[in-house]
Amino acid sequence: MEVTFKKLTEPTSQIASAYDRWENDTSLIPMVRPNPDQDALEKRYEVTTENLKQRLKNHEIFLIYMNDELVGEMNYMINPGHLHKKEQDTAWIGITIGEAAGRGKGIGFEAMMYLEDRIKEKGLDRVELGVFEFNEKAQKLYRNLGYKEIARIPDFTYWNGSKWADIRMEKFLGIKSNKED
Repeated sequence: MEVTFKKLTEPTSQIASAYDRWENDTSLIPMVRPNPDQDALEKRYEVTTENLKQRLKNHEIFLIYMNDELVGEMNYMINPGHLHKKEQDTAWIGITIGEAAGRGKGIGFEAMMYLEDRIKEKGLDRVELGVFEFNEKAQKLYRNLGYKEIARIPDFTYWNGSKWADIRMEKFLGIKSNKED
């Protein structure tokens, strides 16, 4: 299995179609976006080349390929307003393995390592992310990569008949100083 990554610079209709499929996949919706209630969980959004171009204005986006097939995406933003700790030079990251064929193969680990390297190249030292309380696989991945829990925002998202917390995690990449302890 060959895994490669490519920076998204010009969205195509094929890429937008993949995003549209992932963002409307009922197994992924609870994992990738907060949903305050059942209605939000059931809402669908159309992804087009135009709204992907809009995302590129405040996200660095990288496509994830397995054996030359697009299976997911990862991205980061710098100093977004939703950071739990409002520290300058922080990257907020997101990752989606959109195709079921790409899950459970270690691609998420490889993708995170790649993304952290791109963030370091930008001179950023701190990474923050949010992971929903019920997403234990993702939590395990992030802990294995050295992310530490810094906060829980209760009743953040709705899934499977209950409200769940958003767990905020951080990692220092060690390029400026060792701030972990």
